[in-house]
Amino acid sequence: MSLDPATAAVYQANAREWTKARVGKDVSAAARLMARDPGEGPILDIGCGPGYFLAELPQGSIGLDPTVGFLELLGDRVPGALGVRGEAGALPIRSASIGGVLANAVYQHLHRHDLPMAFADLHRVLQLDAPAEIIIFSGDSDMVYTDATDSFPGRGYSFWPADRFRDVLVGAGFLIETFEDRDADQWPPLLAGVRRSRTLPDIVGPDMKLLVCGLNPSVYSADVAVGFGRPGNRFWPAALAAGLVTLDRDPRHALVNHGVGMTDLVKRATPRADDLSRDEYADGVARLDRLCEWLEPEVICMVGLAGWRAAVNRKAAAGWQEETLGGRPVYVMPSTSGLNAHSSLDDLTEHLRVATN
Repeated sequence: MSLDPATAAVYQANAREWTKARVGKDVSAAARLMARDPGEGPILDIGCGPGYFLAELPQGSIGLDPTVGFLELLGDRVPGALGVRGEAGALPIRSASIGGVLANAVYQHLHRHDLPMAFADLHRVLQLDAPAEIIIFSGDSDMVYTDATDSFPGRGYSFWPADRFRDVLVGAGFLIETFEDRDADQWPPLLAGVRRSRTLPDIVGPDMKLLVCGLNPSVYSADVAVGFGRPGNRFWPAALAAGLVTLDRDPRHALVNHGVGMTDLVKRATPRADDLSRDEYADGVARLDRLCEWLEPEVICMVGLAGWRAAVNRKAAAGWQEETLGGRPVYVMPSTSGLNAHSSLDDLTEHLRVATN
């Protein structure tokens, strides 16, 4: 997921002029981030441009931008600054290495359906509990281009309804600590102060053939960053046997190559599912319903009958359900946990085959 190519070309061609036009830029987000107790790793400024925020961040912070023209100007504003060429949607950064992130007005240059995976990558690079300040434009349009009346025409922007933006943040595994939805004439329009939670981010996108939904992540799965990740769990062996995926325990490959997405009804990781509350189930069903209405997967497969019963229909049986999520059909299969002695690997494999045919 890269910056919209037309937008990238505008910034590259006008890097110096754009920088001159932004004298006096509001850099207060840097102070907000530093006041929220970043981790020990470096601060990452995503979409750093010529370094407005880096000048306000501690020495050793990293500026990341796809535009060579901006990176060439970075040293002028912040001597000795570390600039890295890279995309907000695919960060060239080691997992769990970043102590805090500032992302000012950069993620709106992605198509809206690409934001969940971009935020999943942000979750990946942040240390546990590390903060991020994210600024994005409010509205309700996907990739609208500025016209000749703009100082730098041809740039593409996606605009976000506040409620959907909150859902994407929660789905990406972030705890929302502050959230401001400001009037259109105020800057910034949408401002979120989030923290990286011990959970799994949604691995979702457009054109999903199947959206696999667990009840909630185990602490083990959250720590290894793979849903159903415990060695004794039979989801991945069953998915391989059913021809649903071709790589073991690789959810990103499953989405990109096979149209198989993954989410959880409740995002909070727990040692035991019975640690979840009724309110968490209700909130999770509502979020999942909105997610499916937005991204329109062909089928949702809920893994774990007990979870569906607790959250939706206490009398439900395995198989196709009367209830839908976002208007999409729902199939419920037994738990793939190794503790579920009632279902063999062959049984679980057949359930996945039925759900996808």
